[in-house]
Formats: sequence, C-alpha cells, structure tokens
Amino acid sequence: MLALALGGFGIGTTEFVTMGLLPDIASAMRVSEPTAGHMVSAYALGVVVGAPVIAAVCARVPRKRLLMALMAAFTLGNAASVVAPTFATLTVARFVSGLPHGAYFGVASLAAASLAPAGQRAKAVAAIMLGLSAANVVGVPAATWLGQNLGWRDAFVVVAVIGIATVAAISGFVPELHGIRMTDPRTELTALRRPQVLLTLLVGAVGFGGMFAVYTYITTTLTDVAGLRAGLVPLVLMLFGLGMVAGNIAGGVLADRGVDRAVFASLLAMVVILAGYVAAAHNPYTAAVGAFLVGASGAALAPALQTRLMDVAHDAQTLAAALNHAALNIANAAGAWLGGLVIAAGLGYTAPAVVGAALAVVGTALFAVTVLVARSRPHALA
Repeated sequence: MLALALGGFGIGTTEFVTMGLLPDIASAMRVSEPTAGHMVSAYALGVVVGAPVIAAVCARVPRKRLLMALMAAFTLGNAASVVAPTFATLTVARFVSGLPHGAYFGVASLAAASLAPAGQRAKAVAAIMLGLSAANVVGVPAATWLGQNLGWRDAFVVVAVIGIATVAAISGFVPELHGIRMTDPRTELTALRRPQVLLTLLVGAVGFGGMFAVYTYITTTLTDVAGLRAGLVPLVLMLFGLGMVAGNIAGGVLADRGVDRAVFASLLAMVVILAGYVAAAHNPYTAAVGAFLVGASGAALAPALQTRLMDVAHDAQTLAAALNHAALNIANAAGAWLGGLVIAAGLGYTAPAVVGAALAVVGTALFAVTVLVARSRPHALA
C-alpha cells in the first residue's frame, strides 16, 4: 500500500506544484499568468487522453508490470519538464507527464481494493489517494519553496526522483496482484456503454472543477487579495494539503457506509465552502482556513466516486477506475480555464470561487439525476 501511495505522492506533487509556481513559471517564460495556466490544462488533457487508451490497450498486461511501466513514463515526462527550453515545449512535456496519471490510479485503486478486507474497499482506495493528499502537505509546499528559491525547474527534478523511487518500491514490495481479474480491450470498452458509469464520470468532471478553479490561482489570491507575504504561501498550501488528507480519510469512511450519501455530502459541502471563500479570501487568516476546507471537501469526493465506478462497471473495472481520474482532470482543465476567463475579464481573483460554487451546484444536480436513473432502472445500474 505504501509503495502504491508513493506513486500517488509523486503524481500529486507534479499536478499541484505547477499551480503553486504559476507566477514564477509565467515570469520565466515571459507569458501572462492566465496563459501559463494552460500548462495545468495540458497536464489534465494528458490524463484524459491517457487514461482510457492505456487502460484499454494494456488490459492484458500483468498489473504489477503495468504499474512500473506507468511510473517510468511519468518519470520521463517530468524529466522533460526540467529541460524544456520554451513555453510550448514545456506545455507538451506537461501533457506527456499526465498520460500515465489516470491509468496508474485506476490500476492502483483496483489493487488496493483486491487486497482489502471485506467492507473496507473504500478505505483501501482512500489509502492510495492518501498519497495524492499527502503530496499537498509535504511534496507541494517543499517543491514550491524549492522552486521559488532555486528555480522552478528544480521542483520537477524532485518529482522525477520520486518517480524513480516509486518504480523501485513497486518492484520490491508490491505482490503480483493475481487477485485482479485479467480482461481484454473489448471487455474494458463496455464501460463506455454503461449509463451509470458515464453519468458518474460526468458528475466528477463537473462537480470537482470548483476546487481547481480556486486552487489554480491560489498563490496570487493569497498575496494580492488576502495580503499574505509570498514566503508564507507554502504554509497555506500545506494547510490545503492537510485538508485533503482529512477529507480523503473522511470520504473513505463515509463511502464504506454509503457511497451515494458520501457523494452528496461532499458535493453539498463544496457548494457552501466555495461560496464562502469569496468573502474568506479577503483576510489572510480566513483565507488559510478556507484553503483547508476547500481541500477537504474536494478530497472527500474522490474515494466515493472511485468506489461507485468500480461497483457499476462490472467486468470493465480497470477502464472505469482509470476514467475517474480522466473525469477529475477534465474538471481540473475546466476549472483552470473558467477561473482564468473570469480573471482575464477583470472580475478579480475571488471570481473563480463563484465559478467553483456554481460547478458544485451543477454537479450535485447531475448526481441527483444519476441516482434517480439508477432507482428507476434497478436492473440496468451500469
């Protein structure tokens, strides 16, 4: 579990450190901050493309070997980010870095669920996600501090080293995972014909976007709106990460008690918290507390959605589990893009929180429809 979570730690660090270093990268590459935000969207697009393609094409590959290959590709993508000479090549490198993301979390989540005791699948999935959350407590603040003081490229050097360590850890400590049923590309692709799979993915793609709309531009929000000194930004990023850890643990516990209730609770919490962040962002103390709560509400949603997808996918679990992270990164791309639009329109750095609250409202409504469809067609849940 720790070896698999280490991969999540590396992925979480590279995904979120870009947001913390966005002003530094924009300055170094001589582009505007909203333009630099396209890197976030490029990484997310890589996840969206890579998750279904890799999960389907590699359906017959032994799962331990596939996990190691995915982390090796992840390492190469981040190494390319270190040496990228222009903003265009950096954007391409971020796209490549995102390709293994969804498939890795999908396979790792299935591995965790297959090794978990009865009735604790969601907790096991949450344990893998905990690496992603812990990245925001340790990896992202540390890499952000390093990037601010030594240069943004050094942050991606750290991520590449984590990737190498993960390959070694999986090789040495993860079993062969014979408990995961092997399938084939045709079987995995049946997930795309299951209404409950598609509806659940849509909920994640929309509802999760609110967190990213705020977090993508959090550095400038904290310094220019809340009046926080730039040197203290990594501490608030750490608070955001602690919120993700707390939300991830709570989300796993709630999902084991009732997956649908956990999804509803997380989405409603996001609506309230993101709406409140509009006012909270104007004070450094309330902005810090708000960052913790934004991270908690977002992270609580992930294990519940992941578990629900595995429940409704039947024989196509690998693709469905991988697609969850594609959906969440569609949310990442959409949130960053919509947040950049309202900022570029001159509405200020609190406007992304308004956008985020609206996305969470739409996500809640979509999940209500999803549950109603499932109850009206009990023999066609997937």
